[in-house]
Amino acid sequence: MSTPARRALTAVALVVTLGLTGCASSFPADPDGTLDRVTGGALRVGISPNGDWTDMTDGGEASGIEVSLVEDFAEGIDAEIEWIEGGEEKLFTDLAAGRLDMVIGGLTDTTPWTDKAAITQPFDQVMTADGKTVKHVMAAAMGENAFLVELEQFLLTQESAP
Repeated sequence: MSTPARRALTAVALVVTLGLTGCASSFPADPDGTLDRVTGGALRVGISPNGDWTDMTDGGEASGIEVSLVEDFAEGIDAEIEWIEGGEEKLFTDLAAGRLDMVIGGLTDTTPWTDKAAITQPFDQVMTADGKTVKHVMAAAMGENAFLVELEQFLLTQESAP
């Protein structure tokens, strides 16, 4: 190979290497910065009442299995929770629009909202009265992968994880 051709090949290799280095800066990433914003800040959680999983009192107090999990998660990232109660359609619309950071409500892995949200891996499973296994999940904003990974890592450490 001639010297000019070798120089050109080296230059191309250098450009490709530098380009790939820039692409690998921080994965997973949050395009909207959710994890950075909520850490030490406010975690906006949509809650749809659903029996033992999630409930809201008339005074605005949240309770339930998933509420306890979210409270522990928020404590771990030093976040204050802002509970926003509503029906699933409104909450998932708000999640997709960036007005919420996550949604809970006794959701299962068969949730129809997968086109509006990133769904966690199942964190609990229960047997229904008819003998079927139901796997419970939470929802986060699509594309906010650093936040989703942080949430899933937390959920995996909990006793209820399947």
